[in-house]
Amino acid sequence: MVVLAASIVGKSGKVLVSRQFVDMSRIRIEGLLAAFPKLIGTGKQHTYIETENVRYVYQPIEALYLLLVTNKQSNILEDLDTLRLLSKLVPEYSYSLDEEGICRHAFELIFAFDEVISLGHKENVTVAQVKQYCEMESHEEKLHKLVMQSKINETKDVMKRKANEIDKSKIEKNRSDKGGFGPLSSMGSGRIENSFSDSSISSTGTGFGLSTDVDSFSTKPKGRPTASAAAPPKGLGMKLGKSQKTNQFLESLKAEGEVILEDVQPRLSQSRTAAPPLTDPVTLTVEEKLNVTLKRDGGVGSFDVQGTLSLQILNQEDGHIQVQVQTGDNQAISFKTHPNMNKELFAHDYILGLKDPNRPFPTGQASDAAGVGLLKWRMQSTDESMVPLTINCWPSSSGNETYVNIEYEASSMFDLRNVVISVPLPALREAPSVSQIDGEWRYDSRNSILEWSVLLIDNSNRSGLMEFVIPQADSSAFFPISVRFAATETFSDLKVTNIIPLKGGNPPKFAQRTQLITENYQVV
Repeated sequence: MVVLAASIVGKSGKVLVSRQFVDMSRIRIEGLLAAFPKLIGTGKQHTYIETENVRYVYQPIEALYLLLVTNKQSNILEDLDTLRLLSKLVPEYSYSLDEEGICRHAFELIFAFDEVISLGHKENVTVAQVKQYCEMESHEEKLHKLVMQSKINETKDVMKRKANEIDKSKIEKNRSDKGGFGPLSSMGSGRIENSFSDSSISSTGTGFGLSTDVDSFSTKPKGRPTASAAAPPKGLGMKLGKSQKTNQFLESLKAEGEVILEDVQPRLSQSRTAAPPLTDPVTLTVEEKLNVTLKRDGGVGSFDVQGTLSLQILNQEDGHIQVQVQTGDNQAISFKTHPNMNKELFAHDYILGLKDPNRPFPTGQASDAAGVGLLKWRMQSTDESMVPLTINCWPSSSGNETYVNIEYEASSMFDLRNVVISVPLPALREAPSVSQIDGEWRYDSRNSILEWSVLLIDNSNRSGLMEFVIPQADSSAFFPISVRFAATETFSDLKVTNIIPLKGGNPPKFAQRTQLITENYQVV
C-alpha cells in the first residue's frame, strides 16, 4: 500500500490542503488534483476512480472532498480505512468545514496527516493518539520544571527563616543592652511589622519553615507593646490559604498522575465547554438533550430525548430567509414547529419559514447563545438497544476489602467524546487503589466521588474496564452512578440542506452545529 498524497479539495477543483508522502514534482501533483473533478461522475455508488497510473479514493465532507491519491497496486480496503480515520480527524482540527476554516487550520491538518501516514504507509494509530502526538507534551520537561521550581521555593523559605532569625537576635540583643522597650518602639517596630509580613508570605508558600516563623513571635517582650507593634499594617495579615504558586505546583503534580487529597472547588468548565464565537452570517444549531435512567440489574427505567433547532442571524439583511431541512428515518420522533412557523409548509416540503413571509427573523449578537427556536422534537423509548452507553458495576467483598469492577459498553450509533463516569464512594481517608483502567481517573475527596474519564469512545474502544479496591463497604454505596458525555451526531439525524432567500440574490453563507449532550444520565 502506497499513498501518494492526501488532499482536501473543493467541488470546483480548488486545492485547499495537500500533503505528498513520496517524491513527486509540483507539476505532477497539481495535474493529478486538477484532473480529479473532471473524473467524478453522477449516479455512481462507489467513491473511487481508477486511471492508467493512479487510483482516487475520496469521501465528500459537506461542500468539500477528502481525497487519497494512491497507486493501483494499493490495497483499497486499507485505503478506505485510512480515509475513514482522516475524515474523523478533519472535524477535530477545523470546526467549520468550509474553505475558510480548512485554510485557517491547514498546518494543523498537515501535521495530523503526517501522524496517520508515514512514507505512504498507514500507521496503527487512533484519533486520540494523533491528538496527543500533535500536542508534543514532554513528561521529562514537566518533571524537570517541577524539580527546579521546588528547589527555588525551598531556597526562598530558607532565606526567610534566616532573615527572621537575624531579626529575632537583633531584638533580643537590643532588649538585653537597653533593658527596656524604648528601642523597640523606635527602631524595632518596623522590623516586627516586616517580620509579620514575611511570616504571612511564608505561610502561604510551600509550607517549609512555617513553625520557625511562628516561633519567632513567641519571644516578643512581655508587657504592654507600643501602638506600632500592636497594630499590624492595614491590608496585611496571616493568610492561611495556598498561594497561586502552590496551586500551580499542585495542579502540575495532578497532571503527572499524582493523587492530591485536598478540598477542591468544583469548576463549571468541567461540565460544559464554551461554544466558539459565531463567524458565519447564519448559524443553525441542532441540539439534543438526553435524560436516561438505567437500572443497576439491567433494563431501562426511563429514556427521553428532547431536541431543538435554533437559528442565529448576525446581520439584519439576512433575516428574510427560509430553512430547508432533512429528517432521518427514525419514526419514533415527533416534530413540533414554533407557533410563528408555517406548519403546512413544513409538513409538505420540510421548509421552515414564518407565516408572514414579509417579516424577517430576529437578529442577535454573536454572544447570544440561545438563538431563535424554530423546531423541537421528542423521543421516548424503553428499548435498551437505543441507549448509547451502558454501565455495569460488580462490587464483591473479600475480608476487610471491597473489590469493584465497572465496565462500560458503548453502542456503534455514536462516537462519544469527553466521557466522565462518576462513581460515589463511602467516606475514605485516602484515595482508592485503582489496579486497572481504560482511560484516566481522578478522586474528589470533598464529595467522595471517583471520576473515570475517557477522551473518545469510537470503534477502537467500544468497551472498557476499571477495577479498584476500597475498605469494606455496602454494595449500595456505589449508586447512583452519573454519566456525562457529548456527541456530534443525534438520534433525529436532522440536517440543514439549504437556505432559501425570499428577496432574491445569493443565499447567505451558513454553518450547522450538531451536538448530543447528557442532561441527566444515571444508573440507579
